[in-house]
Amino acid sequence: MFILVNLKAYPCDPIEVATAARDVAEESGVRIAVSPQAADISRVADTGVETWAQHVDPNDYGSHTGSTLAEAVAEAGAVGTLINHSEKRMKLADIDGSVQAAERAGLETCVCANNPAQIGAVSALGPDSVAVEPPELIGGDVSVATADPGIVTDAVDSAANVDEDVDVYCGAGISTGDDVVTAEELGASGILLASGVAKADDPRAALEDLVSGL
Repeated sequence: MFILVNLKAYPCDPIEVATAARDVAEESGVRIAVSPQAADISRVADTGVETWAQHVDPNDYGSHTGSTLAEAVAEAGAVGTLINHSEKRMKLADIDGSVQAAERAGLETCVCANNPAQIGAVSALGPDSVAVEPPELIGGDVSVATADPGIVTDAVDSAANVDEDVDVYCGAGISTGDDVVTAEELGASGILLASGVAKADDPRAALEDLVSGL
């Protein structure tokens, strides 16, 4: 299982979370990555934790003021990127362009989607992984794996029907080790979470709980 911690724009200490994630990953053998704000990518990567961007735009070098260039986040130390998070939605053509931009820069990609049907559509774009995240459960206390396990199994099936090489992650409401185990049992190969770690009083303890059942 892969654990990807999205720090969003929360007022947390990205270095504290990154250091905790690095240490728990080393001690447990579980792959853990942190996705900070773009301005924090370099210093988070310097901790040695696997670092992801929260977004890259579909453009190349050029006159694109305000864009997040895939090459720029790669040079800052990111090795992967989220695309089309529910809080940063994109048109399908732009998702495709961002996936291509990320691949051009050597970044691993995870495209987010709201439901199994969308998972099938974005899987056709050739990302490395997809994450199913019903918006109504994001940031809540109930995980999608518990609230509606059928969404996870259907998402796994939808992706496999298009491209069996695309991994499926489970997001929205994931916060405990039990949630991670449930997601794995439903066929997910990773989880995407934010507030469960970024808002935790003790990020290390939260991460230790997440890997406890693996």
